[in-house]
Amino acid sequence: GEAAHGQSDGDNININHYATKKSVAESMLDMALFMANATQLKAVLEQGPSFQYYATLASLISISLLLQIAIGILLIIIARLNLNDVAKQQRLDVLNNAATALVFITVILNIFITAFGVQKTGLYPSVHSRRPY
Repeated sequence: GEAAHGQSDGDNININHYATKKSVAESMLDMALFMANATQLKAVLEQGPSFQYYATLASLISISLLLQIAIGILLIIIARLNLNDVAKQQRLDVLNNAATALVFITVILNIFITAFGVQKTGLYPSVHSRRPY
């Protein structure tokens, strides 16, 4: 029995390390998307209300940024909860599912942001922005 017990302790430590690395990786991706959205929002605001999808894009990007802040907070809470504490496991599971759902919604939102913003993001300059030499 003791060898098996020692084994499970080792596993718990590994799970914790894995979860920490996963949270750090998710946080990095979250930051990258956050920066991209902030840049997109700046571009949309600079474009001004004359741009066809101004209100739509400004709203979608703002919601995306807010969701990412919520995800970031959730990931911090999840990282702080101890995986080995059985009493907290259900709460941890709920928070993990919430974070996953928010990430999914953010991805869908960003598909729409890309669809509405392609012509005006500066990645594809429009005919008007090309200056003759």
